[in-house]
Amino acid sequence: MEVRTLARNWGAIAVRGVVAIIFGILCFVVPGITLRTLVLLFGAYALVDGVFDIIAAVRRRTGDEPWWALLLEGIVGIAAGLVAFLMPRLTALALLYIIAAWAIVTGVLEIVAAVRLRREITNEWWLVFSGVLSVVFGVLIMAAPTAGALVIVLWIGAYAVVFGASLLALAFRLRRAQAELPDVPFARAA
Repeated sequence: MEVRTLARNWGAIAVRGVVAIIFGILCFVVPGITLRTLVLLFGAYALVDGVFDIIAAVRRRTGDEPWWALLLEGIVGIAAGLVAFLMPRLTALALLYIIAAWAIVTGVLEIVAAVRLRREITNEWWLVFSGVLSVVFGVLIMAAPTAGALVIVLWIGAYAVVFGASLLALAFRLRRAQAELPDVPFARAA
């Protein structure tokens, strides 16, 4: 995107920044609502994706390509979406266990990689440290999933506040740049 276009729309960027900051603050003030919203957004996505998969599978039935896998994927997507809407706590818990398992597996693989790399690089202990940290994080989430959910929401909130602040900084920089840019008319695409 051209600087001139960004500069002209600095207000929209500022609004995005303010909205992100407000969302981040809400994550800290009412973290339970944020987690429920994330679960419901996942549910909506899974439902819509499932419906589109089924439509695509039905349209493919006449071809030689296997369509049953896409149909099955659509059914699973719709089921996941319904579970998210009907049992949001179960969905949030399942999501946390997936994150915990991912952290543990990733941590173990980082430790294995560090052990293998110890002959080729120095300071591989940083990789061991990050692996141990990942394993500990995963185990803690599995041991206390409610606290794990809160931590993840708080991280999302912190990210949103920092992201929003950076967008605001960009918006005000673009506002200053708008005054500095020469007023050249835009060429229309032919």
